[in-house]
Amino acid sequence: MPELPEVETVKRELAQAIVGKKIVEVIINNPKVIRQPKPKEFSEGLKNLSVKEILRKGKLLIIQLSNGKSLAIHLKMTGQLIFPGDGSNSRVSFKFSDGKFMDFRDRRLFAELSLVNDWRELKFIKSLGPEPFDLTQSEFRQMLIKKNSKIKPLLMDQNFVSGIGNLYAAEALFRARIHPERKASSLTEKETNLLFKEINGTLHEAIKSKGSSIDQYVQLDGQRGGYVKYHKVYGRQNKPCLVCKMPIKRISMGGRGTYFCPRCQK
Repeated sequence: MPELPEVETVKRELAQAIVGKKIVEVIINNPKVIRQPKPKEFSEGLKNLSVKEILRKGKLLIIQLSNGKSLAIHLKMTGQLIFPGDGSNSRVSFKFSDGKFMDFRDRRLFAELSLVNDWRELKFIKSLGPEPFDLTQSEFRQMLIKKNSKIKPLLMDQNFVSGIGNLYAAEALFRARIHPERKASSLTEKETNLLFKEINGTLHEAIKSKGSSIDQYVQLDGQRGGYVKYHKVYGRQNKPCLVCKMPIKRISMGGRGTYFCPRCQK
């Protein structure tokens, strides 16, 4: 699933590509990706509206429109936005006044499109925790200190902190030398401070490389993100640790594959 760096990358590219443009037609090829309102109301409700601003909240993309409404896009596991698009494999295509299209693709129909009056009122948004970029080191420490949950699934809990998923939680924990099964409350102040630093550092570096393409994620122009080559543990099961050479181990936590170095991470 695209995480904060991937969604932030698409957000920035959309801001360059479609802000100021008017939507003149919405072509719905598969209505299953439209959550609200009904497909006909969705397409009619977007016609002749201009794109004012592109926002991101956690893993959600928000296209602010000229009438005050918002097009909320949750890419989930396999959603893609392509611009300029050609309609191929598109679930929904948006035609702009300059004749160019933005295609919304989703091979497995997990993603969601919603046209809403106020994106802040979405139930999903109201449940989100703060983003790492919005926290101070001290605030992060206070959030962890009373948590008996294991640190890896806690970092992935969007109600606790938003934007971090399986990939970047694994990478940040490796860089901080913290075992994914450690209880959050067991971390020392020094470990917590280092983890906070590495979470933010990992996310910023991934944004700079336009995200990680490990499955269906691509940039707005269809190109793959470049951060995969910098992964230290994710997807490297049985390969030697880049620090100590011990094979990277993979375990299951909460139904998700978790990668770590059993020697470096304590």
